[in-house]
Amino acid sequence: MKLSVFTVVTPDLAPEELVRSAREAGLDGVEWRFKEVPAATAGEIPSFWGNNRCSIDPALSETEILKFKEITENEGLEVVGLTPYLHEMKLDETEHAFHTARLLGAKMIRVGAAPYNGTRSYPELFEANIRYLQEAERMAKQYGVKGVVETHHGTIAPSAGLAHRLVSHCDPDHIGVLYDPGNMVHEGYEHYRMGMQLLGPYLAHVHIKNARYVNDGRREDGTAKWRSEWAPMREGIIDFGRLLQDLKSVGYSGYLGIEDFSGEYNSCELLKQFGEFMRERMQDE
Repeated sequence: MKLSVFTVVTPDLAPEELVRSAREAGLDGVEWRFKEVPAATAGEIPSFWGNNRCSIDPALSETEILKFKEITENEGLEVVGLTPYLHEMKLDETEHAFHTARLLGAKMIRVGAAPYNGTRSYPELFEANIRYLQEAERMAKQYGVKGVVETHHGTIAPSAGLAHRLVSHCDPDHIGVLYDPGNMVHEGYEHYRMGMQLLGPYLAHVHIKNARYVNDGRREDGTAKWRSEWAPMREGIIDFGRLLQDLKSVGYSGYLGIEDFSGEYNSCELLKQFGEFMRERMQDE
């Protein structure tokens, strides 16, 4: 297994600084965030979803986009993926992401999974998502880039099982799953190995982050109130040693991509800590 970084978690670094820091930390690849930075946030402190300096703006020209490929490869790193935010499942935005990924030489993009908040029925959202994924599969074949559905809380694919229900309508050569156990602390936990066995050839990528539960006082009826929050890699619920064992048991040999939202470290230190943390556990296994 190899190590990568999703640049959403390095908002204070310029792209050139990111690739240099990733190489120094012993990482192998980069997953570029594909999202514009709102003009209103330009003067703010860098943040994951606001003034993120380590993003590729979808409005950039092809020449400007190719600079990201150049700086990544110049450091001996691979462009692992391109990660847009396709919650609305718009086909024009999806095709633009596929086109950009091919320019960058990326292996995959994150495609859309319908948000779920209880206002629309799951069957309705599921059918709409299947229609979208079938079009995304057509694009994946055309551009030679895989589309991946992320296991993510707040969507109709919070677990490996529900993600599999979506992607099983598609060819695993073109549509797969981005397995994110950190998200599954918030919603969608299943036994890791069982979920991986179910996904089989659809298991395409893995994100690494951690989360925990904290007591948040009492409800009106006096019962304990709990909530989930992000946590540093070493302090959350996930047993990463077990996670790696389960990944090995199903023959996974792809990337493990850091996506730590705990805010415990600055970006350069986060990459260093991630590299050391994961290499220790891979050696133990």
